[in-house]
Amino acid sequence: QVQLVESGGGLVQAGGSLRLSCAASGRTFSNYAMGWFRQAPGKEREFVAAISWSGSNTYYTDSVKGRFTISRDNAKNTVYLQMNYLKPEDTAVYYCAADEKGSWLGCKGCVYEYDYWGQGTQVTVSS
Repeated sequence: QVQLVESGGGLVQAGGSLRLSCAASGRTFSNYAMGWFRQAPGKEREFVAAISWSGSNTYYTDSVKGRFTISRDNAKNTVYLQMNYLKPEDTAVYYCAADEKGSWLGCKGCVYEYDYWGQGTQVTVSS
């Protein structure tokens, strides 16, 4: 079993920045591909970014490319999401997720690909 705990959310003005962290415990974090998703009120959970177990591969949804950066520190069992130039439409609960298969194959933007989920952290961007 893997436990994931997100932190770093908050209220920020449009154009500002936040860095989310996801601390993992329980199993071998460095074997897992990791992803960030978000869910706004009344909407389905959507993919934001993913990173391979080594950190050498990353993948982003188009709406965050050039603004968000996913990274990981396997020594600290932590994955990060640096969010710059935030927009009101980025407002959502952000979740990190772990894919225990570890492979970079498959649908890294799909909810069903991930086996473990955190509880989420709220990000609110004011206009």
